[in-house]
Amino acid sequence: MPSTKPASMPARTKSNRASTSSSSALSTLYSSYRQTTPTKLKLIDSFMAFLVLSGVIQFAYCVLITNFPFNSFIAGFASTVGQFVLLASLRIQSNPENSSEFPKVSPERAFGDFLFGSVILHFFVVNFLG
Repeated sequence: MPSTKPASMPARTKSNRASTSSSSALSTLYSSYRQTTPTKLKLIDSFMAFLVLSGVIQFAYCVLITNFPFNSFIAGFASTVGQFVLLASLRIQSNPENSSEFPKVSPERAFGDFLFGSVILHFFVVNFLG
């Protein structure tokens, strides 16, 4: 029995279609992010990505090489995680789309809270080091 598909069209498998749809979804997400996200939020996002990378490197160093000054690892990792949490809070509060959620918090106030929290966080980190 002859095939009903033209010879020039390759058969698409489920994984091929899923791969194509996921790559198109990611490219749509990326282009939408680049077009609609304000520059200051992109800057916060890049700093958050740096903190994630820094935390992964610290953890890998502790696991693979040594954890000799363990309190130094704990202080550095806590600083990275704490700064990430403070940045997430700053990003949420300074996003213009969330202004209805935080009607009394201006972006300047959110940044002031971020700076105050960062100073307190690093005060405890330095004191933990000894």
